[in-house]
Amino acid sequence: MSEGPLLIARDVGKNYGNRIGCTDVSFDLWPGEVLAIVGESGSGKTTLLNCLSTRLNADRGTVTYRMRDGVARDLAALGEAERRFLMRTDWGFVHQNPADGLRMGVSAGANVGERLMAVGNRHYGRIRHCAEDWLNRVEIDVDRIDDRPRAFSGGMRQRLQIARNLVTSPRLVFMDEPTGGLDVSVQARLLDLVRGLVRDLGLSVIIVTHDLAVARLLSHRMMVMKEGRVIEQGLTDRVLDDPREPYTQLLVSSIPQA
Repeated sequence: MSEGPLLIARDVGKNYGNRIGCTDVSFDLWPGEVLAIVGESGSGKTTLLNCLSTRLNADRGTVTYRMRDGVARDLAALGEAERRFLMRTDWGFVHQNPADGLRMGVSAGANVGERLMAVGNRHYGRIRHCAEDWLNRVEIDVDRIDDRPRAFSGGMRQRLQIARNLVTSPRLVFMDEPTGGLDVSVQARLLDLVRGLVRDLGLSVIIVTHDLAVARLLSHRMMVMKEGRVIEQGLTDRVLDDPREPYTQLLVSSIPQA
């Protein structure tokens, strides 16, 4: 059993010149927990996600991650090689546009297998078998293993990106609007798949979304951002069913009613 939080953020801030990207963000993320960061475009949620995942260097504050050996490390103090290895093994990052997270010029199988090779796997047969297994898990026909992502639909590309990220059994996955741009029926299928994988694999997830329905379906806890600041946070159902801040109330009231 974990001795503490998996990731700890304290007073994280990032500016773009005089403009605040995010400021004074603090929270703990626990093993197996899904945290949704929600807000309108420009609220700072993607900036925060990029700071947490070391894709951006924060100007202020600290982000600490508990490694597999149980030692908590300040991510800003990691060397570049350590950081790259962490991102290939213990972390995943699912982009809104799957083309940003896939190699579009190589096959579906190679997209999944490359991440295995990056952690030292060299046996072609085992890599291909693992790739086939993961294509099955994300509901892509194994007969498509040698097809390139360019031949896939948007939903299939997103599922392939998820397989590529999860093949190394990461403990933490960052997701940036993973259902953005997909048709409603495709979104529903993808969300159902993600929810099942998160549950079955015991993943911790930090997901950025403007869609409160996505947050309700996937997350245990939720942070609402406005103008770079977290203005409300708590258990997802509590925040959505009894929002305390006027801004959160406005967001919730904008959800289409069934």
